[in-house]
Amino acid sequence: MQILTHSAYAGPAEGDTSVLVLANDANALEANLDGITQVDLHFPNFTDGRAFSQAYLLRRRRGFSGDIRATGDVLIDQLVQMERTGFSSAVLRADVDAADAQRQFERFGGYYQADAVHTKPHFAEEHA
Repeated sequence: MQILTHSAYAGPAEGDTSVLVLANDANALEANLDGITQVDLHFPNFTDGRAFSQAYLLRRRRGFSGDIRATGDVLIDQLVQMERTGFSSAVLRADVDAADAQRQFERFGGYYQADAVHTKPHFAEEHA
């Protein structure tokens, strides 16, 4: 997962039609993805998890292969689950250290369950 600092990401450029900023309450299954290479999903606060569902639906049900970016109130505690639900990049909240965030991924070597990125469980991928 690509980690971006809050100061390094200004959002999509005005008029950029390749980036879709999907509202938190929008139905990801109905979004028009023609010509879209990046979808920004917003976390208005860390307790609002609707963007997790949107990312999963975009990856698994819609087959979107572009960048799904988390924006808003993004904390390091959420990063591993973000990656597992389909996010490929995250813009950290201004007070979060990028080095601390990157260490989150080093703590977990793998998972038994399937997720949005690895569609087979751990034991099935080993024998495939």
